[in-house]
Amino acid sequence: MPVNALFSYLIKKRLQQIDLFRTNPHEAQYEVFLYLVRSARFTEWGRRYGFESVRDPDDFRERVPLQDYNDIRPYVQRLRSGEQNLLWPTDIKWFAKSSGTTQDRSKFIPVSREALEDCHYKGGKDLIALHYDMNPGSKLYQGMNMVVGGSSSLERFRADAYSGDLSAIIIRNLPIWVEIRRTPAKEVALMENWEEKIEQMARETMREDVRSIAGVPSWTLIILRRILEITGKPHINDVWPNLELFMHGGVSFRPYRALFRELIPNSGMNYLESYNASEGYFAIQDRADADDLLLMLDYGIFFEFMPMQEMSGPHPRTKLLHEVEPGVDYALVISTNAGLWRYVPGDTVRFTSTSPYRIQVSGRTRSFINAFGEELIVENAERAIEAAMDATGAAVSEYTAGPIYLDDGAGGHEWLIEFEREPDELEQFIEELDISLRRMNSDYDAKRRGDLALSRPRVHALPRGTFHAWMKERGKLGGQHKVPRLMNDRSIIDQLLPTLVH
Repeated sequence: MPVNALFSYLIKKRLQQIDLFRTNPHEAQYEVFLYLVRSARFTEWGRRYGFESVRDPDDFRERVPLQDYNDIRPYVQRLRSGEQNLLWPTDIKWFAKSSGTTQDRSKFIPVSREALEDCHYKGGKDLIALHYDMNPGSKLYQGMNMVVGGSSSLERFRADAYSGDLSAIIIRNLPIWVEIRRTPAKEVALMENWEEKIEQMARETMREDVRSIAGVPSWTLIILRRILEITGKPHINDVWPNLELFMHGGVSFRPYRALFRELIPNSGMNYLESYNASEGYFAIQDRADADDLLLMLDYGIFFEFMPMQEMSGPHPRTKLLHEVEPGVDYALVISTNAGLWRYVPGDTVRFTSTSPYRIQVSGRTRSFINAFGEELIVENAERAIEAAMDATGAAVSEYTAGPIYLDDGAGGHEWLIEFEREPDELEQFIEELDISLRRMNSDYDAKRRGDLALSRPRVHALPRGTFHAWMKERGKLGGQHKVPRLMNDRSIIDQLLPTLVH
């Protein structure tokens, strides 16, 4: 049996399991809950909170307080020093490095063998399985998959323990069935110098029969453009005629959709989004051209959802899966098979459906602008940028926005935008951006009336490469690093404004 046919056959069983939790979501989550609590009952954390006698999720929520990284930091430090059986019963030897807190430059998220195999790798396999389900004639596995990882260097801080980007940990531990179909070679994928890595990736992968790409849209575009520069080809299809799938995540695809379609003008090209982070793999797009994601309920993650109004309260309450409502923004709360318990990773989600459970990532709990009561969130910004591009023919590669305090007493928003293709009239782009924000956000619209509380947006077009240089200065080049979209202060705006040429 050909490799592609065998692979297609094997994933059918997994599709049946996905259908099972689609139709029995609460039972699936209860099984995960029992597995987690029973597995960890004799850890230090489990003994501290009496996991052995926890009866149900309600009892669990009463006993265990919500956690952020600062709460688990002492446990992480002890794990990194070599202690075990603290948060999770199996040894923790890997720590995913992500952006830091006020106390630390970086966070080190524990990654267990169970989290790698039953969550992160399972998510990758399911993404392929769902692609085959939607495209029965796919020949994906007859070619190669290009993986655009992050800054992939690893720090070995003990004889048997490492920390680094999650992508580096994943690449180091890939199962053989993935490794034989992955490009570039491991020594290139794990290069630390991102700019040198882009060049090496482009030159190595352009000679392969690449059929799928996995990566963050912004960094993937840089590699694709470099390949076109080297080859002199007009489109990526001319380099990889069998390319059929881009698996993306990390940031919204909305600002990048038009740019990818220009580079890959192939009606048979497919795009699938996933929602994963250092803390776990959470959701996957399971329908072509959908803008929501299926919540994956059997990855060893137990989900809770905290209404946003609860976040500022002294005793915040969460909702379980059967209690959530569509259209409401919730802060995500997770308990995982790597020993994160009632952990708040900082993302906000909104349910589009409860049968099955599908979500949209609406933003970050710290990524918003609410300096004047406008409550602008990332999803509003992404949709407004897309509408302004559609109306003006512009293409945006990166942007950030923050508040501006004006002399006349009114406030405003200042946007720094790097255009891949500038609009014919910047004023029209600003007008469309403002109209779209007013249409989508009633609080913003109320503050904009009469320019009394909020003035029209102020937009600056930044020279190309500005955000790349800014990220490089901060050691943030690579697939998992992203430009912050919205800030409720001027810290990023004031760093970037001096780069403007007046």
